[in-house]
Amino acid sequence: MSEQPSASPRNPLTEDEQLLIPPQSVPVERRASFTSTDPWRVLRIMGEFVEGFDTLSDVRNAVTIFGSARTTEDDAYYQAARETSRLLAQEGFAIITGGGPGIMEAANRGAVEANGLSIGCNIELPFEQGTNRWVQRSINFRYFFVRKTMFVKYSTAFITFPGGYGTMDELFEALTLVQTGKVKQFPVVLFGRQYWTGLADWLRDRVAGENKIAKDDLNLFLVTDDPKEALGWIVEARERRTRAFRAMNQAKR
Repeated sequence: MSEQPSASPRNPLTEDEQLLIPPQSVPVERRASFTSTDPWRVLRIMGEFVEGFDTLSDVRNAVTIFGSARTTEDDAYYQAARETSRLLAQEGFAIITGGGPGIMEAANRGAVEANGLSIGCNIELPFEQGTNRWVQRSINFRYFFVRKTMFVKYSTAFITFPGGYGTMDELFEALTLVQTGKVKQFPVVLFGRQYWTGLADWLRDRVAGENKIAKDDLNLFLVTDDPKEALGWIVEARERRTRAFRAMNQAKR
């Protein structure tokens, strides 16, 4: 039987952990207080949504860039993320990241260097990662699902650089939303052919090959090593959105 998470001074429970602990796993002496805090936790979640919506309410065209927090400044992907972000900022896109180090830092840095808006949506973790110094507008979240809503609501595209579970979580959430029509004209870029080709091949040969997804679903993402190609794909989608919006407004008249 697996042990339930427990807090300690060195490894305190995060808000997500406290929210997701099943009531029956809480010691008897804590059950009354735990139950009584749930309504307040709901208000705290609402507060995070309100803060996020308020802080980002003026953001119209933004691209969220994901990738490993462990990527160092001398890594080729760090420099590629910095350049990609710089090109996007020059085209008028704000840049949103998770606010931490590595690829996130590179993307925020590129935005600042091109005089673009650099946004960081940080998350409470058991080991504090901190906000990188290139973030101009910062929001701190306790709950992953609130932060993920902000990424999708205020972004018009995702770029995923090589990363781990968190990066892949965001990648597949975005692909699911596009596939199911929850968001439209929303490009998803996988940057780094060497890193992502194995995943793309598996999706084509195994997942699509066994009819778990349609073959057309493989066109929902672009695999590239070229910052300019990523930029072009995102700008083209922006132009399609603009045309669709104009057509919709004309139809209403």
